[in-house]
Amino acid sequence: MATIPASDWGQKKKRIVTLALMAIFLMSASFFLIDRKEETIIVVSFPNGHELEAEVADTPEKLLVGLAFREALPANGGLLYIFESTGQNHLWTKEYRFPVDMMWVDESHHIVGLKENVAPCREVDCPKYSSSPEAVRYAIQTEAGFIKREGVTIGLELKYTLRM
Repeated sequence: MATIPASDWGQKKKRIVTLALMAIFLMSASFFLIDRKEETIIVVSFPNGHELEAEVADTPEKLLVGLAFREALPANGGLLYIFESTGQNHLWTKEYRFPVDMMWVDESHHIVGLKENVAPCREVDCPKYSSSPEAVRYAIQTEAGFIKREGVTIGLELKYTLRM
């Protein structure tokens, strides 16, 4: 049986490591290149009749990234976070490119917390926002000014409709 010289083994090992790193990079990059038109859309209806078309963040990756690296939200658009469990769930605006309004929603679809005009963060250590002390199952991010413009207040009940 032939043995592989140490110098050849070292070269093969470098190639394997390089290919593995390239594969990891390409898989990571593909997450950001996914066609967003295939995203799940939930229509969020407010008591005043206004409807918001919200993309759904329901995977660990989407919950972590949120609206990072996007230039803007579509007109009348938002992002609905569906957390794995009800509790003190947090959001941040790391690598966002525009300010947002945040609405915190409990399991019964009532708004329990609001945060307006939250600035983007480009720092290493970004603040995390929560509905403290209320437990939440959902959060909605919209363009800054939405809460004031639509008269959104704590206690409003929202209705969700899946767009097919």
